[in-house]
Amino acid sequence: MRRTKTYIAEMLLDKHLITKEQLEKAFAEQKKTDKKIGRILVDLGYIEEEKLLHLLAEQLHIPYIDLKDYPLTPNLVKLLPEFYSRHYRSIVLKENGDRLLVGMVDPQDLLAHEEIERTLNKSIDVALIREEDLLYVLDNLYRRTEEITHFAETLSAELTPNEINLFSEKQDFTSEDLPVVNLLRSIFEDAAQINASDIHIEPGENVLRIRLRVDGVLQEQIVEEKTVAQALVQRIKLVSGLNIAEKRLPQDGRFSINVKNKSYDVRVSTLPIQYGESLVMRLLNQSGNLLKLNQIGMPEAIYEYYLRSLSAAYGLLLIVGPTGSGKTTTLYASLNELNKPEDKIITVEDPVEYRLPRINQIQVNPKIDLTFANILRAILRQDPDIIMIGEIRDHETMEIAMRAAMTGHLVLGTLHTNDTISTMTRLLDMGAEGYLVASVLRCILAQRLVRHICEKCIVDDPLTDAEKAWLESVGHHHYDKTTFKQGEGCSYCHHTGYAGRVCVFEFLPIAGELTEALRKADTSAFTHLAKQQPLYRSLLHAGLDLAVKGITTVKEVISMAGAI
Repeated sequence: MRRTKTYIAEMLLDKHLITKEQLEKAFAEQKKTDKKIGRILVDLGYIEEEKLLHLLAEQLHIPYIDLKDYPLTPNLVKLLPEFYSRHYRSIVLKENGDRLLVGMVDPQDLLAHEEIERTLNKSIDVALIREEDLLYVLDNLYRRTEEITHFAETLSAELTPNEINLFSEKQDFTSEDLPVVNLLRSIFEDAAQINASDIHIEPGENVLRIRLRVDGVLQEQIVEEKTVAQALVQRIKLVSGLNIAEKRLPQDGRFSINVKNKSYDVRVSTLPIQYGESLVMRLLNQSGNLLKLNQIGMPEAIYEYYLRSLSAAYGLLLIVGPTGSGKTTTLYASLNELNKPEDKIITVEDPVEYRLPRINQIQVNPKIDLTFANILRAILRQDPDIIMIGEIRDHETMEIAMRAAMTGHLVLGTLHTNDTISTMTRLLDMGAEGYLVASVLRCILAQRLVRHICEKCIVDDPLTDAEKAWLESVGHHHYDKTTFKQGEGCSYCHHTGYAGRVCVFEFLPIAGELTEALRKADTSAFTHLAKQQPLYRSLLHAGLDLAVKGITTVKEVISMAGAI
């Protein structure tokens, strides 16, 4: 085996997969980094990793297994504890009688081979696997569900009815002393591991439900320890600066936490329910880079027009949609585009979700009468070039925003409306004068989020009769000539068939006859004139475009259309 290891480079040369010059450069790099020669050749782009792995497996006379497509059995995988899986870069793949097939990133590691056999108490056969795939699979399979249950049971055993309310305010959140802290850490690690956006803690009559929102869908774990809920909620209220004695009224707070080398800003909301207090925590990853405007999936033609609108000296740009439709991401991407030393940008937000350098961000606080309208009046005296309003909620805020846009400021704002056409009607209903809206409104961008088909398990989607009927009803008559896609479900996507989300955009430039209709407040003409705009395509049909391209499923578009 050692002999094989030393001959990888010569083997690649013999098969003319690399040149002698490339090998010399790789050896020079190896002296600096001490990495394996195969990894260096891949990193330098001299050979594809997949090709190298197949070749190595052939040379070692063992199979190469692609974990992306391999049907893993969670109970079998967990025969090898997580520590050993990660430490020895290994995973149990299959049971063959009294032997186990184990995938290894380095099958030539004899020490690892012996330790794995000792731990499993069985003889093993080895297969070669890719390290990146292994780490992804381990993050998905070794969830913190058992750990959460264990800590919940420990905490429940240590709590008596008299002790539940006696948590010390001096206790630091990172302390290992209290079982509740261990439980919280496990919950946060689980959420970070699967990129959850929210954590829901909901006490039931005899159970505690912990639900994580991933790609817009909740995943539930039930803990059979009802005494845990109150201790958990109180601990979170403590670190969030909330009143732990107040259980009858909703409260909002925040705190920061580091999990798995990532920094999160956590927004906390409590709500009194029939069995205690429901608690929701929104996780905002402060470690990740914010997306740029050209990375959020905007169609090229819309992107170019929207970019031109952002470069205007004055005017109002609106981004609309319900809660959870990605408006904040688009707003911050727009601010990133505008963030230049020569322009002063001030934002009014509730809450400030991400902190941006050079931008003056203001948090709304109604308790001290620091409202959107009052802040807007004050910041106009601060000589801003660009203003961002987190949400236009009332007539007063809307009127000040319009006046600011008319007096030489570029204003970005959001509204909770369903689509671009209803946004114009909403502005008029809020009391805006038609001539004012027509003179300042440059464009409206409506958006929704739909789940992205998992690329690891994508297959053809045999539509149901109901889906075919729906497609025909919305004007897609040639569905029989289109091959739609879906995710079959694999370990990469938690067997959901989806991985991540993608934005659906409806864009409406305010120009031509539409401007005149707005000036006259002629709402009956909005729909007809909007459809004449060259860049306008309804959310429903924009969603169908994504389904036709195999990015999302027809089911997701139908689900989205129900909310439009």
